Amino acid sequence: MKTATCLFALASAALSFTSAVQADEMKGPKPFPAEAIEFAPAPPVLPAGAEITVLSGNPFAEGQFVLRLKFPEGYEVPAHIHSGDELITVISGEFNVGHGTALDRSAGTLLTAGGFVEMPAGHPHFAWTTAETIVQIHGPGPFDITYMDPAATPVSQ
Repeated sequence: MKTATCLFALASAALSFTSAVQADEMKGPKPFPAEAIEFAPAPPVLPAGAEITVLSGNPFAEGQFVLRLKFPEGYEVPAHIHSGDELITVISGEFNVGHGTALDRSAGTLLTAGGFVEMPAGHPHFAWTTAETIVQIHGPGPFDITYMDPAATPVSQ
């Protein structure tokens, strides 16, 4: 199967890191009150409309990272895989996730605030929202996305 791979590193210049990345240089605890977390447009490896904030680590480099993505209502992430495990916790909203090589709304599971899903490396999956949604993703970097259908890839490679 022909796939297109998008590394977050390819779009790092497009990402405006929040104070979280600067805090990564601090020693000791790095608290982030909810009202202080700021989002910026996500790199173009995701379909337009997503926003991102990096809370810990660097998703473009080796090592653990924690980030949050904010999606508008009706947002879709086409079927894709990652080279590392992806651990997703729903912070707010309605996050639908399914398994397979094509987005299929009849094959999804609705997760609301507090819901969690673990996507093993190489496992094809997709997602969509039915309300504005914030998810927190953590796992090993570098974070990458390989879309199952190259035509669904948001950026040219």
